[in-house]
Amino acid sequence: MKTKTYVVTGSTSGIGKALIEELSKENIIFAGYRNQSQEASLRIISQNIYPFYVDYAKPETIKLASEYILSKCTKIDTLVNIAGCVVAGPVEDLNIDEIRRQFDVNVFGHLELAQNLIPILTGGKIINVSSMASYGVFPFISPYCASKKCLDMFFNSLMVENKKNIRVVSVKPGVIATPLWGKSIEENSKYFDNYGDYSEEMKYVIANAQKNAKTGLSPNKVVDVILKADRAANPKLSYTVGFDAFFASLISKLPQSIVNKLIKLGIKLRIK
Repeated sequence: MKTKTYVVTGSTSGIGKALIEELSKENIIFAGYRNQSQEASLRIISQNIYPFYVDYAKPETIKLASEYILSKCTKIDTLVNIAGCVVAGPVEDLNIDEIRRQFDVNVFGHLELAQNLIPILTGGKIINVSSMASYGVFPFISPYCASKKCLDMFFNSLMVENKKNIRVVSVKPGVIATPLWGKSIEENSKYFDNYGDYSEEMKYVIANAQKNAKTGLSPNKVVDVILKADRAANPKLSYTVGFDAFFASLISKLPQSIVNKLIKLGIKLRIK
């Protein structure tokens, strides 16, 4: 099997870390990190890993990351977009700046990095770790849902439009046991403390996130699907991971009025 070159963002924990641990055994990996204290831990994994700093909330770092990668290689076989965050809260109270940050991190950052790397992606693949949230049936995390749907839409258009034979795949996991959930509680804590009429709902959101961090599927389940899509000559455009993601895809095909009623019933049953 020939050595391939990968760019993986969000590589310091969860799905990203599990992926680079597997891929770096026989391949060259450019591994993106946001927390600068994590650089050394990436280098320890394998001498095939080349860490690069990028924080999608800081657009200037995307340009520098792109320049670094372009200076080190002439061909990328696969770009895997994993980095992300979750902004939570009822729509009527959401901070608009926080929504912008959600889209910067989950959409615009990935898009800009991909645009910058297009010249060396000819004939390659872009694999986006989207989410079952892209089906848009999850209340109180609407910024996250919208951002994942937007990510899929932009990159699907890239797939249709591009003349460089770049294949695009969306991997939509259900609940995965990753640090994303703990980080989301920490990042949204200032909004969880005082929600008035929504205090019970926010308590449920927090409790559910804490449960997901412990009981979700292993990140390796997502890695297996990413590898399957990467190795396929003609991968599917979209893969779900987990029964909950498959179920969400089915529910999303119902009329929106029915979906809304089911969501409201679910909230009522869970929040006493």
